Amino acid sequence: MLVWFMALSVAGVVFVFKDPRLDHRMVAAGSLAPIVIDVAVGSISGFPTRVGPGHSMVVHVVWLAVVMLGTIGRRPMRKRLIAFSLGGFGGLVLDGAWTRTRVFSWPLTGAKFTGRQFVLDRPLAVNVLLEIVGLACLAFLIDRCRLKRPSERAAFFRSGKLEFRPRMRKR
Repeated sequence: MLVWFMALSVAGVVFVFKDPRLDHRMVAAGSLAPIVIDVAVGSISGFPTRVGPGHSMVVHVVWLAVVMLGTIGRRPMRKRLIAFSLGGFGGLVLDGAWTRTRVFSWPLTGAKFTGRQFVLDRPLAVNVLLEIVGLACLAFLIDRCRLKRPSERAAFFRSGKLEFRPRMRKR
């Protein structure tokens, strides 16, 4: 499940922040951060499929605070890392991390990580359906951000910038 997280996180940021200068590639990468963190931590402990600190809101808020404090006076780096952080928050929302309060509020709850990754807990049919929704959202973004044009697509891959353009009505 990649497209579900990446496309919907990017779409959410495009529609909420409406900042065409934001690096949306970083948003897409950040949307996978909760799963990547959990797999990395789980691999060290011998349980790579277990949910872990990557699905904690506290971890992502601390990351955002570190970014804000550590990038004072370095605006380009700050914008990129904030975009990554926005993607991480999007990943939490789209994975339904907020439905497991003990994990979502770790370490405040003192929870032990015993459950499986959220993606693995859902039935395969649900994951397939979510991925189809992600593909539809991606197609929508490609159309409305004019990524069908080679020049626009090349510019996106070079800079990560997207600009949503509403469809013009024909009279």
